[in-house]
Amino acid sequence: MKKLIIQMPCYNEAGTLALALKELPRSVPGFDVVEWLVVNDGSTDDTVEIARKCGVDHVVDFRRNRGLARGFTAGLEAGIALGADVIVNTDADNQYEAADIPALVAPILEGRADIVVGARPISGIRHFSPVKKALQKLGSWVVRKVSRTDIPDAPSGFRAMSRDAAMRLNVYSDYTYTLESIIQAGRMGMAIVSVPIHVNEDLRPSRLVRSIPSYIKRSIGTMIRIFVIYKPFAFFMGIGSFVFLAGLALGVRYLVYLFGGSGGGHMQSLILASILLVMGFQTMLTAFLADLLAANRKLLEDVKYSLRKKS
Repeated sequence: MKKLIIQMPCYNEAGTLALALKELPRSVPGFDVVEWLVVNDGSTDDTVEIARKCGVDHVVDFRRNRGLARGFTAGLEAGIALGADVIVNTDADNQYEAADIPALVAPILEGRADIVVGARPISGIRHFSPVKKALQKLGSWVVRKVSRTDIPDAPSGFRAMSRDAAMRLNVYSDYTYTLESIIQAGRMGMAIVSVPIHVNEDLRPSRLVRSIPSYIKRSIGTMIRIFVIYKPFAFFMGIGSFVFLAGLALGVRYLVYLFGGSGGGHMQSLILASILLVMGFQTMLTAFLADLLAANRKLLEDVKYSLRKKS
């Protein structure tokens, strides 16, 4: 018996949840059972009551708000425990058209993909500001470079995962799971594909984008963190090499003046060169330590995956 679980992370979604649930299918080609799961992320309104009235099969409750990424992860863990063969994640604000779910899961059923990401028509979404559109595209570009995948809309939360893929994912961010989960899956060698999807009209302001300056700050911070976590050697070695070469250039400059007979007037360059050389060398050593930690993290992820498979 093949089971599909459709999960929705929710935080105070009483105003939109009923509409979003109304659109969800109870039957999808290729599955014998379709169940709905809501992750209540510490809501203080009637989210849970509305979910139960609308026929949600499973509710995962957080006592306090823990963030979208934690809600997404909890949904995956619950879906695995409930025997899901495929898990679809969608938003409770009805952003994505539920009618696209059969197209979303088709590549997994056909054995072509472990994860499928719905690609929104970013340029044509009217309620996205030009800045948000640009940041969405930038985020997708960063993800493509780091993950070695070709996903055009990495920030999309409308996605399907096989059971095996869900067991392998470990999201470390507290802000959002979208970028990091694709990078992690890509670097694990999972097959990730994208399918075009449709979106509905905006029903409420985004919880992740409270203001453009805040969104820019958090998006840039997320991208930097992604590089540090998943490409630590390149990140620290790049910074260390730049600082070391800057110190080396200043040192050569000082030697030129020294042999020219005027080295005494450029002692500041010598001091700064020494500082930069030491800082650069230490940062390059950090690159090797960070790479070892990344290898250790991968081993721990493999152990966690093995335990999930056995449970």
